Amino acid sequence: MSATNPGGPRPTLAELTGGQPDYDPQALPVAQAQAIIEAFVAPCCGLEEVAISDALTRVLGLDVISPIDVPAADNSAMDGYGVRGADLAASGRTRLRVVATALAGQPSARGVGAGEAVRIMTGAIIPAGCDTVVVQEVVESDGDFISVPQGQRSGQNLRRRGEDLRAAGIALPAGKILTPADIGLLASLGIARVAIRQRLRVAYFSTGDEVRSLGEPLAAGQLYDSNRYTIEAMLRRLGAEPIDLGVVRDDPQALEDAMLEASRRADAIISSGGVSVGEADYTRPVLHRLGEVDFWKLAIRPGRPMAFGRIGDACYFGLPGNPVAVMISFYFFARDALLRMMGATPQLLPRVRARTTTALRKIPGRTEYQRGVLEIGADGAMTVRRSASQGAGVLRSMSEANCVIVLGDAQGDVAAHEWVECIAFHGLI
Repeated sequence: MSATNPGGPRPTLAELTGGQPDYDPQALPVAQAQAIIEAFVAPCCGLEEVAISDALTRVLGLDVISPIDVPAADNSAMDGYGVRGADLAASGRTRLRVVATALAGQPSARGVGAGEAVRIMTGAIIPAGCDTVVVQEVVESDGDFISVPQGQRSGQNLRRRGEDLRAAGIALPAGKILTPADIGLLASLGIARVAIRQRLRVAYFSTGDEVRSLGEPLAAGQLYDSNRYTIEAMLRRLGAEPIDLGVVRDDPQALEDAMLEASRRADAIISSGGVSVGEADYTRPVLHRLGEVDFWKLAIRPGRPMAFGRIGDACYFGLPGNPVAVMISFYFFARDALLRMMGATPQLLPRVRARTTTALRKIPGRTEYQRGVLEIGADGAMTVRRSASQGAGVLRSMSEANCVIVLGDAQGDVAAHEWVECIAFHGLI
């Protein structure tokens, strides 16, 4: 599958990095790596039309233009009485005669003249002459007459025609990941089908002679492959279509075969393992022969080694082998790139400020993503405690945590009760 940029030829990695005098692939800061990746990738998914009942979490492919005004007419926001603002006394009560009833979903009641009112229900069209709705709770009724207290504002409790959406206006922008509210909005406009982006196809595999798939027996020194299942789950949560290529042994020909198959079948490729010092010795020539790939040492913890580039027409993300490093690298370097390829509009992840319950150790010069647990303190403020284990291979630490504590590259040790920034897993994972 091709990830061709419809706006023209995409830049090469050499073009993106060659003009940066501070580019150092041996100690690449987070922001610089993210900027290079963002400039390198481009939307690549075509359009398809589906029923709105099948569009939840999919990426909207085209702007949705409202065919109608919403609301379609001025209507009442409350149950009460429709009156003329000019009739309401500035002081004291106002006595008005009720001449009709206006119900939601029915044609407008007869108009209102001087000294008259209309009994009106929520959503009912405002009758001619009315410009104000008085809620029923404050009105005193006496047969065909009502008494309205002072203090009412002319124009209150009305929903004006088109105040939510104007006909021919953009109801939903292209690139939006559709939520339940969006589906309801489409239905409210009478739209039954919508153009969405086709799912991004992402091929993924693990590397290593010591890695075994589930169901296979373990010999001494071997381990079960968790990375493929983690990557698949992250891709599904993101809305991509995962293509599992299994475990690739430590062999140049096996790696080349896997890369070629992946580039033929997918828009993006993700591998885990094989990109750290020593491991990359045999992967580097294979990947350079097949495409354009840079090997980076990111100034982060966990997840320092990473490879990025293009194999054929597919973007390639070579993630570390340690399970936690795989997740951190995916979320902070691959996630937004994949969303961009899907045609989605990436949103900045909301950061939560919280006070640490204990001191945090941190070496300046790298960004650290420490696993933590966000809680509400006794005073109602957010607190965060560091997970017990921060090892890059301890996947349980990600399962037990509910956030990552983000410590910037220039930051050093953090004392207890200092404020730090956290990214909650809710909405990320």
